[in-house]
Amino acid sequence: MTANPNTARRTVGGSRTTAFVTQHIPTRQLRFFLTAPSPCPYLPGREERKVFAHLPMLEGPQVHDSLTQGGFRRSQNIAYRPACEACTACVSARLPVRDYRFSRSERRVLARNLGIARHMVEAEATREQFDLLRRYLVSRHAGGGMADMAWPDYVAMVEDTAVRTHMVEYRALAHDRGPGQLLACSLVDHLSDGLSLVYSFFDPDLARSSPGSFMILDHVAQVSELGLPFLYLGYWVPGSEKMAYKARFSPLEILEPTGWRRLSDAERKGQ
Repeated sequence: MTANPNTARRTVGGSRTTAFVTQHIPTRQLRFFLTAPSPCPYLPGREERKVFAHLPMLEGPQVHDSLTQGGFRRSQNIAYRPACEACTACVSARLPVRDYRFSRSERRVLARNLGIARHMVEAEATREQFDLLRRYLVSRHAGGGMADMAWPDYVAMVEDTAVRTHMVEYRALAHDRGPGQLLACSLVDHLSDGLSLVYSFFDPDLARSSPGSFMILDHVAQVSELGLPFLYLGYWVPGSEKMAYKARFSPLEILEPTGWRRLSDAERKGQ
């Protein structure tokens, strides 16, 4: 990495961070770096740190597979995971698709969205997608780290990748030969053991139809169609309202130091 030996400007986990490189761990393929402490976006009054590495272009898919299974997430060509000194609240979460059965409420969500068609497209940014993202961010995350995202930032988020990535566009069913109105999008990584939801956004006017839940349920179906075992959801943070929705899906597995473990219903509900 060509940068000042003490600091480097990087996008890690969807927000720009000045990463004070306090250590790096040379391995055969990767060097890992540690960001400086910064305010936690999920739990007030706490600080976060991340460990991150640049994904190699030639072996990106294989390295990404291994890192994802070990709790890392991808942002552009960077793989990262929390490395907070006094907190372990963020835990990687995934859905074991082969054991997943849609609940009555989830079937209602699917039924409310029957007028939406799924379109798999290349990971290429479009102005139509970006305009929808801007509406979503202003409505749902006005104070978040991505609120000031500009067009070049969005292009980088979608297109800067060393792994197998695609975009899923959800569009209203058209009554003519047109593509239909764009209602939601998911940026998705393809892994050897499943799919990983990188980032999703939707038309905020459709919130009553639960489009976020719908996209997760639709990807459960996609993983099942592919004959793969897991859908990776990113980090679940107990106590964070922003991440509470992930605990509504069951069965849910989390990554612990001893490996992946299925949560009980009581644990998911915080009992």
